Amino acid sequence: MGERAVRYHLKFMDERGLTQLVGRRYGRTLTERGIEEVKCALVADKVGFAISRIELLAFRTTFDYEKHCGSIPVNVSFFPEERFSKALHAMSPVFEAGLCASDLVAVASGGGQLGGLVVPQGKMGLATVCSIVINGSLLKAGVPMDSRFGGILQIQNHKPIRFVELIYYTGCSLDPSEVFIRARMTDVQEAAKRGQGRILANFREIPAICRPIAEEVITRLREAGLGSLFLMGNTSEAVCEVPVELNKIGMILLGGLNPVAAAEEAGIEAVNHAMSTVMEYRELIRFRELRDERS
Repeated sequence: MGERAVRYHLKFMDERGLTQLVGRRYGRTLTERGIEEVKCALVADKVGFAISRIELLAFRTTFDYEKHCGSIPVNVSFFPEERFSKALHAMSPVFEAGLCASDLVAVASGGGQLGGLVVPQGKMGLATVCSIVINGSLLKAGVPMDSRFGGILQIQNHKPIRFVELIYYTGCSLDPSEVFIRARMTDVQEAAKRGQGRILANFREIPAICRPIAEEVITRLREAGLGSLFLMGNTSEAVCEVPVELNKIGMILLGGLNPVAAAEEAGIEAVNHAMSTVMEYRELIRFRELRDERS
């Protein structure tokens, strides 16, 4: 594209309020309208974004379960600062019931950072461990994992029954958990308190021959407080009514945003960035420590 064509298109975007001229020396910047347009444009190119994000974060996971150090993937949620204490109270039963990827969290106030994400002023940022930590740890151990879908898992008597809704990662441009939370389709609080409800969960598959290695890795992760595995099936057998491919094993992982979903159910809205970044394991603290500190 020639220089004249570039100037024409820049002028065109200025006229539509997508960009604004800062100065001859500093050029142009995107306006709020322009940023919104970038987010909404070319949605067809974003199909499959979720699975790409999973693979990227799995690769960036460097957690060493022997030394208890390294980077792990996290979700980041922004809560109104004045309602953060109530949000912690709403999330507490979910952490206590273990319906999350881990009870390790990180928090930052407005202007602070969580894994590179800046917390907006007037907000409190909460980082929760993402279930992709298992993808990354198994990847480092040489175990390939097929991430199939995220969904809503029905719980009865504290046991998983079936998936009632699901979204395949390869066919969506958003993280399924964010979609289900926004649609208020969960019932995490009831699942945590009474063992009856609907929670966020993810479905994965691994080769059956890798089971011993996978079990060893998952055991070591649990010792480090990273226990997102909810259920592991048998070779080629359906798990919670989901068919499993030949010579593979189905796995159900707990959604890392289940505590945030419980807060949303209590009427405390949050801006969620699922599968957003990685953080150093040693920067995280136990949820009960955060709750006691804020109470």
